[in-house]
Amino acid sequence: MLYYLFDYLEKTYDMPGAGLFEFITFRASLAVILSLFIASVYGKKIINYLRKKQVGESIRDLGLQGQNEKAGTPTMGGIIIILATLIPVLLFAKLENIYVILLIVTTLWMGTIGFIDDYIKKFKNDKQGLPGKFKVIGQVGLGLFVGATMYFHPDIVVQRSIPETENKASLTEIVEKDSKSTFYVKDKAMLTTIPFVKENEFNYSNLISWAGENYKSYVWLIFIPIVIFIITAVSNGANLTDGIDGLAAGTSAIIGLTLALFAWVSGNVIFSDYLNIMYIPNTGEMTIFITAFVGALIGFLWYNTYPAQVFMGDTGSLTIGGIIAVIAIAVRKELLIPILCGIFLMENLSVVLQVSWFKYTKKKFGEGRRIFRMSPLHHHYQIRGFHESKIVTRFWIVGIFLAVITIVTLKIR
Repeated sequence: MLYYLFDYLEKTYDMPGAGLFEFITFRASLAVILSLFIASVYGKKIINYLRKKQVGESIRDLGLQGQNEKAGTPTMGGIIIILATLIPVLLFAKLENIYVILLIVTTLWMGTIGFIDDYIKKFKNDKQGLPGKFKVIGQVGLGLFVGATMYFHPDIVVQRSIPETENKASLTEIVEKDSKSTFYVKDKAMLTTIPFVKENEFNYSNLISWAGENYKSYVWLIFIPIVIFIITAVSNGANLTDGIDGLAAGTSAIIGLTLALFAWVSGNVIFSDYLNIMYIPNTGEMTIFITAFVGALIGFLWYNTYPAQVFMGDTGSLTIGGIIAVIAIAVRKELLIPILCGIFLMENLSVVLQVSWFKYTKKKFGEGRRIFRMSPLHHHYQIRGFHESKIVTRFWIVGIFLAVITIVTLKIR
């Protein structure tokens, strides 16, 4: 909203300094400062309110060290993350931008599912919360919305450079870059990026090239299910990672910073040309959302680090996962998720492997056996005697390492 106000003041009254709001970097800086302020200052008020309403965590006895001390700690702290993200976005972002709209819808959608789950657990005294099938239905619904929007919305395109030998007169919707007189053409193709490959652009329509002459018209049949799978997997991964103080929030902040860089360079014609990566118009505006998101996570960490004064609950963890998945899809870097979100992947796999191996061995030998002492993976290290703080710090270090590997894919092919 402030963006539109200062844009009006600059154009109508030539107000000194108002033009700064045209710069994404300036608005992103304001967004992260405000989100940090909201999460760290007003977060305390929200925690006190949750404590007053007795929205405390019910702890299952898993035999973990220090577990009983956490009973009664306020949960639903994801509300802090959501508010500290959305308020700066509403103030500083271009709200007509389709990518910003997608992320706002994702935040509210997944936040609502998580809130319902936490509400049932606490106020309906049902430790199971929202049944898993309804969570999956919600995740699939969001995947359908995001996938359909990515495919059908006219503003979601990539722009590719046109070779000198190609006849430009026969092309429509040409954009000329002023600095080098390089021509670009809009392309609605469902492209993504394959890491560590020289010719790294992959078109999802190639997966159904066998379907006849008009196979490109049916690419949505492939693309939308892939989007559904990614959103479901990443949101569940974030949910499983939220098991010890500061783990999910800190890991997600590292991932968010990396995605902010990708969004900024992908949406900038000069940097995308220099790095020889896919130029995606309008994605730069997502930088405001992502920096606000990262600021909210870091501000939340002020109260969530060991010993936690508040837990994010499913209200936060499902929202975090949904946001990360949608950003990765929007910047066409979803194939980098196994690397960038490697912590989420390890947590997910540890549960899948543990359950599958237990069922298999019970059926074959009559007695279930385990790969890990407990899953998700962070609980395995807790039972081995590692302190929570050490586990979280080491997971953060691994997350930073994976983020660096993800960033170098911009040049290493």
